[in-house]
Amino acid sequence: MHASVVCGAVRLRSRAPTPVAAAWGVDRMRFALGLDHDLEPFRRRFASDRLLAPAIRLRPWLRPARFPEPFEALAWAITEQLIETERAWGIQRRLVWRFGRLSPCRRLRDAPSCRSMAGRAPAELEACDLSAGRSLTLIRAAREVSGGRTDLSAHEAAWRRLRRIPGIGSWTLEKLAFHGQGRDDQLPAGDLAYIKLVGVREGLGRRATEDEVREFFAPYAPYQALAGIYALRAATLASDGSSEPFRNARRPSARTGPRAPRRAAARL
Repeated sequence: MHASVVCGAVRLRSRAPTPVAAAWGVDRMRFALGLDHDLEPFRRRFASDRLLAPAIRLRPWLRPARFPEPFEALAWAITEQLIETERAWGIQRRLVWRFGRLSPCRRLRDAPSCRSMAGRAPAELEACDLSAGRSLTLIRAAREVSGGRTDLSAHEAAWRRLRRIPGIGSWTLEKLAFHGQGRDDQLPAGDLAYIKLVGVREGLGRRATEDEVREFFAPYAPYQALAGIYALRAATLASDGSSEPFRNARRPSARTGPRAPRRAAARL
């Protein structure tokens, strides 16, 4: 798969053994790059929102990071639970190196498939610095998906089945939904960045709870997760002096609508 920008447009080129496989690759990369993700309704609705407007005005191209395959989003969310982001990235690199899919040229590796992860022993994942508990969680999730018992294209049904696996909670499922299934309404409310942000915005003098984070972003439905990444960017712009003071912003009312108003894992 190759992506390039030509005359202001993104061009994708896919090579595969069959036309069907090539078309599937193009479809998944369109999703991962957000090429069909229409943000105009979100931008239009909150263009005057004092919390989000600076980021919408100065970074209108901002889109969520997404994965070509939903299982990749699920697997990486499990590896990111309750640890520093840099350490999680190291674990992911080791998993890709040891169990990832090798390209025909044998120079590139992709993320491991659910079938590959389902066939691993916990000790093999622990050797990549993944904890014993999360190694079991990842293997059980991979077996659910590869065995056909959980269809990740059926969002709510998949979440219910995955929730039965020890070690998978709201945060992991929200990461899967937002980054792997394209659900802009599924804010990872347990993310440390949002817990800190809402604590500061609401003047709590402490970190917010998950319920307080969800309540804070509820007026932005059905774009809570999109609003989250724009709010984080707005905070960054304010700290850089690129916009008005972030603390003075007001969120929209749930009844009246909008007024002229790092990534770090925190939960399961």
